[in-house]
Amino acid sequence: MPLTRPTLRVPDRLIVAPTDLRATDPYIAEEILEGRFPLAGRVLVTDGESPFTLQLPSRGFAERLHSFSWLRHIRTAKTDAACANARSITASWIALHGKRISGIAWEPHVVAERMIALLSHSTVILQGSDSGFYRRFMKSLAYQAKYLRKIGDYLPETETRLRLQIALAMAAIAMPNSAAAVRRQGLKLDRELERQILADGGHASRNPRLVLDLLLDLLPLRQTYINLGHDIPQKLIPTIDRMYPALRFFRHQDGDLALFNGASATPATELLSVLRYDETSGKPFKALPHIHYHRLAAGETTVIVDTGSPQSAQAAHSAHAGCLAFEMSAGRHRYIINAGMPKFAGRSYRTLARATATHSTVTLSETSSSRLTKSPLGLAVMEPFSIVHCDRSEDTQGNDWLSATHDGYLARFGYLHAREIGMNVKGTKIKGHDKFIMPDGNTRGSGKELAAVARFHIHPSISLSRIDGETVLMDAPDGDAWLFTAPGLEVEIEEDIFFADVSGVRETEQLTITFTLPMVNEIRWMLKRSE
Repeated sequence: MPLTRPTLRVPDRLIVAPTDLRATDPYIAEEILEGRFPLAGRVLVTDGESPFTLQLPSRGFAERLHSFSWLRHIRTAKTDAACANARSITASWIALHGKRISGIAWEPHVVAERMIALLSHSTVILQGSDSGFYRRFMKSLAYQAKYLRKIGDYLPETETRLRLQIALAMAAIAMPNSAAAVRRQGLKLDRELERQILADGGHASRNPRLVLDLLLDLLPLRQTYINLGHDIPQKLIPTIDRMYPALRFFRHQDGDLALFNGASATPATELLSVLRYDETSGKPFKALPHIHYHRLAAGETTVIVDTGSPQSAQAAHSAHAGCLAFEMSAGRHRYIINAGMPKFAGRSYRTLARATATHSTVTLSETSSSRLTKSPLGLAVMEPFSIVHCDRSEDTQGNDWLSATHDGYLARFGYLHAREIGMNVKGTKIKGHDKFIMPDGNTRGSGKELAAVARFHIHPSISLSRIDGETVLMDAPDGDAWLFTAPGLEVEIEEDIFFADVSGVRETEQLTITFTLPMVNEIRWMLKRSE
């Protein structure tokens, strides 16, 4: 599907190369120079061939290769040999994929990421280049920008559409353009920021990691506007200022981000590089009311709870069935987590990661609280459900309590799931109460025995040891420990999988409490810091 070329205006030069705040790895730069591409958990050996002429090992690998995100690693060396190699690979892509729009190379999110990467690392590619390559490179950039402008208004309102507008705004100021053209693109970016970044600073997808990913692109864009003396889009700076408190809200005691709704591993260097520019300061909020999360924090302890549902039909494409799931961290460690989203795994793992069973909440009849269905576009979306009740209060001792109820199991089984979590003022004790309620007049669940399992997924760094049938010690590497207990109930230690580790999928453990409705319709559990 080639674009019509007669109207293609090719700029004669690049004005600026925006900064890239993402982490770099000199090892990857060396490997690429030697003809080995370690991307998306796989390694492709090229034996002197262009990687674009070879069979690629996975879809995730293909996306990373075609997005040119690997260019940032070349910056760590930037030798003549490394730059010449990067230029040769880029020339190969232009020759093989640059003229025909098809396949993974031209999927909108890949093109947007590639535009940002090519602009940000143009100095790597163009170092030592001749005029002929420079012209081909600029022509390719213009062609890709035109494609993004053509498809932008037809994409669903997801992060891809926002990243596309970021890429086009970056292109508008990195290449020679009139002030009017720069303003027009800034207005389009403003509209997309207003649609997708909500008033509490969270992204409409409810994915904590996306706040970080978007800031990694928005911060260099803001600085480039400033450096070049352009009028900054009206919404850009206020949006960035709103996003920082949301980022801090999701940050655990160990510095990592919470794992909800598609969040994966967070490289510490990327998070720190973004937080360096945080001018909003202050303590994290107690709640993000627009994307519906709550945070209980006291002393050195933090609990983050998901009390919401997908914000829109578009957001349902990436949502997880983790309503009322929570994560808990204390000191320098995460103790209770969700399994998270694997960064580079295949579709089956990614689908599994969205299930209720991979979240620290209660699963009824081994069924997710919100099932995956097919949309008209063939994409897996979460069925709609609602939060029936959500309340935050403080008791007479100053303890912080959160209670919430969802109806994800009502239509199928006749029950509402209610969860209550409270933290004492010192942050040394957390109490939990889960129960299943049959609303008045609803008899769907009457008489039916249903197995319920409360799961508490444990971070791989934490070791578990049984004290007795209802108590387990959770021990951190530095000796900090917490006791988990469920009075009168059997607490099991079971094998588990942690999807969102920086090194890939890892084995870990989980605590489970199994009970049967309607004989037992509520359980109580407690976390207490071990002295």
